[in-house]
Amino acid sequence: MQMLKVNKKVCHPPTLPKECCAYCTGNGPDTLLDLCIEYILNYIETICETEPYTGNLTLREHIALPIEICERILYRRSTREQKLNSQFVNIFKNLQATKLRRVNLHNTDIDDDSIRVLLSHNLTSLEVSDAPYLTFESLGHIAKYGENLTSLTIGENTNVFSNELYAYFINKQRREVCVSEYLILPLRLKRLSIRTSVALPPLIFIFMLKTLTQLTHLDLSNCSDLSDFTYARELINLRSLILYNVNTIELMIPIICQLKNLQHLDISQSRIENGRWEKNGTKILQTIVESLPKLTSLDISGTNLAGTGVAEYTGEAHASDIPGLSSRVKNPFQFLGLYETQKDACYRHDIPALMIAGNATEEQMLIAAMAYMDRHVILQKVLNDIFHLFRFGSCKYYGQALNVILTAMNKHLTEKHIQISGSASLFHIVKSAGKELHGILRLKRKVITALLNGMSVHRNDDTMMRNGCLVLCQFKVPLDVVFDYERLVELLLHSVYGMPQESFVQRIGIYLLNTVACQVDGQQKIKLGELGAVNKMLWLIAERLKRGICDDVLEVAWSTMWNVTDETPLNCQIFLELKGMEYFLECLQKFYDRDELLRNMMGLLGNVAEVHFLRSNLMTKEYITVFSQLLESVSDGIEVGYNAAGVISHIASDGPEAWTIDEPRREDVLARMTTAIGKWNLRSQRNINYRSFEPILYLVSIHHTPECQHWAVWALANLTSVYPEKYCHVLEEEGGITLLEDLLSRTVLPSAIRRLAEIVLQNCMMFNVRSSDVLQFDG
Repeated sequence: MQMLKVNKKVCHPPTLPKECCAYCTGNGPDTLLDLCIEYILNYIETICETEPYTGNLTLREHIALPIEICERILYRRSTREQKLNSQFVNIFKNLQATKLRRVNLHNTDIDDDSIRVLLSHNLTSLEVSDAPYLTFESLGHIAKYGENLTSLTIGENTNVFSNELYAYFINKQRREVCVSEYLILPLRLKRLSIRTSVALPPLIFIFMLKTLTQLTHLDLSNCSDLSDFTYARELINLRSLILYNVNTIELMIPIICQLKNLQHLDISQSRIENGRWEKNGTKILQTIVESLPKLTSLDISGTNLAGTGVAEYTGEAHASDIPGLSSRVKNPFQFLGLYETQKDACYRHDIPALMIAGNATEEQMLIAAMAYMDRHVILQKVLNDIFHLFRFGSCKYYGQALNVILTAMNKHLTEKHIQISGSASLFHIVKSAGKELHGILRLKRKVITALLNGMSVHRNDDTMMRNGCLVLCQFKVPLDVVFDYERLVELLLHSVYGMPQESFVQRIGIYLLNTVACQVDGQQKIKLGELGAVNKMLWLIAERLKRGICDDVLEVAWSTMWNVTDETPLNCQIFLELKGMEYFLECLQKFYDRDELLRNMMGLLGNVAEVHFLRSNLMTKEYITVFSQLLESVSDGIEVGYNAAGVISHIASDGPEAWTIDEPRREDVLARMTTAIGKWNLRSQRNINYRSFEPILYLVSIHHTPECQHWAVWALANLTSVYPEKYCHVLEEEGGITLLEDLLSRTVLPSAIRRLAEIVLQNCMMFNVRSSDVLQFDG
């Protein structure tokens, strides 16, 4: 077999799944099974009851779940932002109604008894990591209930192997008491992974490994002191041995070289000081390779075993730029780990390996990311390398990179730097992918979910929140995020309220929140109020008023409340109850010359005035005087005066008896409004968006106060004149044509109102004629 020069010939990382080679991943609807499981997890009460005092979940009577459902529910629940706890695991106490065989749990709050519950299902595989509440008592449960286990992984951030275990072990020995209840693992084990940073004495491993003669895979990553490893001599069936970040491996080499069935050996390091071999590294590497004839995979990342050669292409078929691997030139490794080897071995030309984990090329980086997915320290470095590819626009395999990044972010949710690096790369991927990504619903959801997960866990980190908001800006918000709408709103509100003032995160957060508020309606608008959107905006406004600052954030805060209160009486009520009118008056007094601010504030008050049971709160001398004065405002074109007239029209629509103040007088205010309307240009461009004409059409029918009709009909005439394509059909659909025809049929009608009503009907008629002509032409 010829040696493969990765940097010249490999154009596609062979370790990555084929479906990730383009944005075709998940190009289709979710499966019915996935949808059902997601629904069950969101509404667990559909299958479970909650015990009142303990909070434990139990299956409802007559419900039984097959093994496929049970395992998937448990796994999916453990990958959520809300950690899996013992109350949830209690579901699986019912051995008649639930079945488990393989359990894989990460980032959980379960306790030792939960391990006992799970093992009572006669598991064949158990993997648990990031479970800080587990203790060495779990080892006792494994020894007692895990007789069918063939695969066991105790990952990082658990206390299963702790100093307490060592102390207990020593005390037991001194009293000559049997320790098998804790350290004699199931005899059927073929795969054992113990990844702990606790400095356990070699005696612990001697007791654990001496009876595991069937082991084929052993991973002792981060187990710092394994002595000379002589106790592993009997593990003659080992095919895979991982000693990542293990100290003093030099002492273990003689025993390792006796394990003749090894096919994969990992002696890599993440710490530079541990990767320097004092003896001749080339000779040691040569000894390992020549002693293990079945070796097809070798990882020496972070070490100096590759020698000090330079990257020079000699053209000799039998040569290798890594001298210790010369014997493998004609029999190259399937995989070779060279990431951050000293003297940059991965940059050399003649490397006898089909796949290389390194940082010299994009292919090497992607392979490294997949190979080191469980090692967050190394993975963080690899993701930074990948980010620089995107930053300088040199990434070719967007699909593979996206797969790697999403996997890393989902697997290492609590690792802040992985989330930051991953989200930074997502920005470039989503921005560069364009329509190709946006057309794939499931993949788009995976990206957004991973992003929101990272933002939720690290919501107080400015960089993570900034990255997250920037990525969200590349999507259609809120349309693309409606499946996780509530969490999106909570995060955006936190960016406004919980992040430093004047920060970029606060600014981009409030802009996104305003976009959301503008484009949702119904229950989603109500939810905005329930989650505190109005409260947070008023807090922000109060803070700006206190410092005497009128900036874009203040203006957008009022704009957001304008959108949040649109056709949503409950949110209008919240605004009034939280003394929003006081903030209105103070902003008006301090920043009277800010056109956009005035427009946004009056637009909000227009929404409040549309709510019949709230209008009485606006009936004060101070408020009515302000509204009357603003009628003649020319700020932002006609918008401020227009909105002021709308507020007055709705207040006046309740009749003279509802005008409960003596000054200013109702007739004077209405006369002033009529004069102002007469000065407006009917062709004025507008900075407003109507979803419905219902509030305006309501005023058309207020015959006891023609001034209300005047404002309403002028609004319809303006909108159908300037934007006929947008508003003519809205008017027709909501019965506005019939209402205006009835209005014109009245014998007593002011000429100005009659003229405007006729203009509206003429606009709609002309629009229909033009539309009919287009349809005939197309036909």
